Amino acid sequence: MENGIDPLESAIGERVRLLRSARGLTLDDLAGASGVSRAMISRIERGEASPTAQLLARLCAALDLTLSAFFAFSGEAGDPLSRREDQVVWRDPETGYQRRAVSAPNTASRVEVIEVTFPPGARIAYPPETARAGMTQHVWLFSGRLRMTLRETVHDLRPGDCLYMSITEGHVFDNPGDAPAHYAVVLDRGRP
Repeated sequence: MENGIDPLESAIGERVRLLRSARGLTLDDLAGASGVSRAMISRIERGEASPTAQLLARLCAALDLTLSAFFAFSGEAGDPLSRREDQVVWRDPETGYQRRAVSAPNTASRVEVIEVTFPPGARIAYPPETARAGMTQHVWLFSGRLRMTLRETVHDLRPGDCLYMSITEGHVFDNPGDAPAHYAVVLDRGRP
C-alpha cells in the first residue's frame, strides 16, 4: 500500500474514470444514471474510497458492464488460462464479501466464473438495473448457507444446491448461517 492507497482501490478508481470518460459521461451524468453521489464517485476515482458491492453494481449498471467485465482491466485479447495467483480478488469493505474472478478475462466466452466467500450475517441486495436483458446466472453453493430472494420467492440453498436465475430482476444474497458461505457464480452474458 503506497501513501495509504490500496493498489486495487486505485485501479478500481482509475477504471471507473476511464470507463466514464470513454462513454463521454461527466461525474454528474454518471451520478444521475447510477444513483451514486457525484462526491462519492469522485472519491472512488481518486482511490480515496472503496466502493461497496451494491455501489459498484450500480456504477457498473450505469456503465453497461457486468462486475466481471469491470474487473477485466485489460482490453486486449487474453490468455485462455487463468492462474489462481493472477486472478483479481476484491473484497467489499462493507460486508467482507470476497469476489475472485476465476475465468480468464478478455476471451470470446459469454460465460464468466466467479468464486465468492460470503461472511456470516452478510446481506447484499442487487437492484434490477445491474444486468442487461438476457443475462442469467447459476449460483452453486459449496459450503455454508445461502438464502436467495428473487422477487418475493425465497430459496434456502444447502451445500451442493445450484440456483438458476435471470439477473435482469433484483435479487438478494443473504447468509443466515454462522459460517461463511462459499459458492460459485456462473454468469452467462447472453447473446451478443
